[in-house]
Amino acid sequence: MTAVVLDGIVLGLQFGLLGVGLTLVYGLGGVLNLAHGQLAVLGAIAVWLAIGTGLPVLPAVVVGLAAIGLLGFLLDTTLMRPVYARRGDERVLLGLLLTLGVAFIIDGLLNWRYPIASLNISIGGDPISILGVRMRTGSLLASTIAIAAAGLLLLFFRGTTLGRGVRSVIQDEEGARLVGINPASVRNLIFALSAVLAGLVAVTRSMTSPVSASAGIDFTILALIVAVVGGLGSILGAFVAGILLGIVNTVSSFYIGQYITTIVLLAAAALTILLRPSGLLGRRK
Repeated sequence: MTAVVLDGIVLGLQFGLLGVGLTLVYGLGGVLNLAHGQLAVLGAIAVWLAIGTGLPVLPAVVVGLAAIGLLGFLLDTTLMRPVYARRGDERVLLGLLLTLGVAFIIDGLLNWRYPIASLNISIGGDPISILGVRMRTGSLLASTIAIAAAGLLLLFFRGTTLGRGVRSVIQDEEGARLVGINPASVRNLIFALSAVLAGLVAVTRSMTSPVSASAGIDFTILALIVAVVGGLGSILGAFVAGILLGIVNTVSSFYIGQYITTIVLLAAAALTILLRPSGLLGRRK
């Protein structure tokens, strides 16, 4: 059972990062990015292509994440502009439609151009004993990267002027504008950061299992579940929900079977909405 829980924590850290990227975009712009998973997969394919040119793994990862971050920035400065010009339900609906369209386009392009491509980063080294369980080096490295990314995000939002500016826009956009913060520029930055985080999740996931070109919808569903359970707009909530759902995922897969795990996760999200509509750590209206 210890091994199952540890595997769940490894997976949950990746879930958490995936949910954070989605919840940041929602917190700033009130938009659910339904192409979030496809951006993650596109980042993985970019890394795969970079490795195919002969680049070592680390530079290839840097190139792939930079490329997906640039794409996120371009999407926010072009496609998302008419979305942010709307208010209320109009913004939500238009955002859903446009990002869903982007998801379909990316899926179509990847399945047409790279139907059998998959990123699988093999990490060598002997297994390491953790609480009496021998853990693969790839799992430990993936977890270390996720924890480091979470720490850097916390440092950014708590310890930098720009990070505090982002938090002020999330809390009160009009108030932030009055003190000289440009919400549009902040959204540009965070959409790009969200794309980079999505790509990073795909890279760390590839250290434990292959990430294929068709995995985008699965990533998006997981990100939505994590964000809803943690509380849309809550970064800490996304991490907490990610770890909890990662453990639920592995325990369910171990005792019930992988085929029903997604249903279990959706049931957990539905139960959270019923008992606590704002999520575990979301702000109550």
